[in-house]
Amino acid sequence: MTISNDIKYVGVNDRKIDLFEGHYSVPNGISYNSYVITDEKIAVMDTVDAAFTHEWLDKIQAALDGRKPDYLIIQHMEPDHSANIVNFLKVYPETTVVATAKALAMMKNFFPKSAPENVLAVGDMSTLSLGRHNLTFITAPMVHWPEVMLTYDAADKVLFSADAFGKFGDLDADEPWEDEACRYYIGIVGKYGAQVQALLKKAAGLETEKICPLHGPVLSENLGKYIGLYSVWSSYQPEKEGVMIAYTSVYGNTKKVVLRLAEKLRENGCPSVSVYDLARCDMSKAVAEAFRYGKLVLATTTYNAEIFPYMREFISGLTERGFKNRTVALIENGSWAPMACKVMKALLEPCKNLTFAENSITVLSAPNEETDKKTDALAEELCMEYLARQDSTANKNDLTALFRIGYGLYVVTSNDGKKDNGLIVNTVSQVTNTPNRIAVTINKQNYSHHVIMQTGIMNVNCLSTDAPFSVFEKFGFASGRNVDKFAGEESLRSDNGLIFLDKYINAFMSLKVEKYVDLDTHGMFICSVTEARVISDGETMTYTYYQNNVKPKPDVDGKKGFVCKVCGYVYEGDELPADFVCPLCKHGAADFEEIKQ
Repeated sequence: MTISNDIKYVGVNDRKIDLFEGHYSVPNGISYNSYVITDEKIAVMDTVDAAFTHEWLDKIQAALDGRKPDYLIIQHMEPDHSANIVNFLKVYPETTVVATAKALAMMKNFFPKSAPENVLAVGDMSTLSLGRHNLTFITAPMVHWPEVMLTYDAADKVLFSADAFGKFGDLDADEPWEDEACRYYIGIVGKYGAQVQALLKKAAGLETEKICPLHGPVLSENLGKYIGLYSVWSSYQPEKEGVMIAYTSVYGNTKKVVLRLAEKLRENGCPSVSVYDLARCDMSKAVAEAFRYGKLVLATTTYNAEIFPYMREFISGLTERGFKNRTVALIENGSWAPMACKVMKALLEPCKNLTFAENSITVLSAPNEETDKKTDALAEELCMEYLARQDSTANKNDLTALFRIGYGLYVVTSNDGKKDNGLIVNTVSQVTNTPNRIAVTINKQNYSHHVIMQTGIMNVNCLSTDAPFSVFEKFGFASGRNVDKFAGEESLRSDNGLIFLDKYINAFMSLKVEKYVDLDTHGMFICSVTEARVISDGETMTYTYYQNNVKPKPDVDGKKGFVCKVCGYVYEGDELPADFVCPLCKHGAADFEEIKQ
């Protein structure tokens, strides 16, 4: 495989392996990726598993075409990538091994009698020139080992990403990337979301056209999709809308309740319902799926005054990987002393920001009319926002939506006649209740102000505390005049024809402008309410909550320079250029402040 004119793929497919890391079932095998960069000097990127020594060395020899390598770059020391270091050096003894200091120390552990001596230790943002290709090394501690680094090639705009962006399955596997990539990420890297977020922030400033991981296909198209999914997974936000149900059932009665619940969820408009029998499914798939959904139902039997072993294993898989930011509902079965709900809730205590459903279900041996009613009530609770989004089931005059207004953060949506637009604001207030009037204040420089002045209508979406930073990036860091903020998205619309957000809100109101007040730099729109819907019981996002819990904390330890007050991007240097524009949020130098240690 040719990655570019100078970069060739020399990895191998492992189709015989049944368990990756002795744990994860890989029915479609896995690939061990290695690359050769040919320039004035030649670099080989990582080795492969010990089972493929000769096949790999043959590929290296063919790629070198009679030349000798100058560098062997080791990004990660797990044996599936480093096992052939010594074998490589036996063939090419003059090669310099390039790695982080921690990786070089590990080599002495893995190869106590034959650790390489000709080495080059590199640190974060160290560089190495091959000629036309200038490599920059980016340390990525705990993604997912402490010695890991990534390598960026500026010439061909290629990011060699180590285990990041990898997936199960050999290179010929015909399967959706996100399914096996998510199972791989959650199972192997999932515990280290904060470290992945830090890595994504480092990589955000790189102009990347291809991502070359150590497992799975080279990514070269629609990179925003893959980076976006990694951002979602590593920030512990749901990828899918809907409900996952994980259950165990001894004699089939708990299963009956689960199947009824799944049916009711679908009837109530739940966009996706996924059901896993934990005694029969691939546990790693079930754990990964739980991280993809925003809502999880756990249903199991009381077993020896405890819970069924497969459910305990499943919950352990969640807690080990930092499961959080989810809604969880519990169902238990017990013939004389049901204990499962209590045990499951205790096991989930380490998980942060879990919201437990008000409705839980206790089955005494077998379902009856009472459990059927409770099942239906739970389905309605879990589908509250789905019911509210549908015109046929929504209460469009629920003025309790106005109670969600506080000193919070909101997305104001509008339409200029050609495309939809959205804007983050923090100045929404109810000014009268007879009749109901809402005041929305918007900076005149914002394109939304111009649009609303022309159309006289808007929607105010009340953000809830589950809204990730990506929402603020999307609606706060770019102008709707230049960017289509809803491009390619399916949209939900209120009766006035405007978009309302399909997630991360607890209510929205459709407003009609009745009066305008000029406030010099800003304009205040006094509006009547034409539609109001409560979407969920989630807590409203306040400005304080955003600052303390959502806005990324900039990594400024030991750094000298300036930090963006909007997004936290760090510019290192003695002086910030007056015309500098933040590569993340696109704000200018005026929104930077000097780092003070």
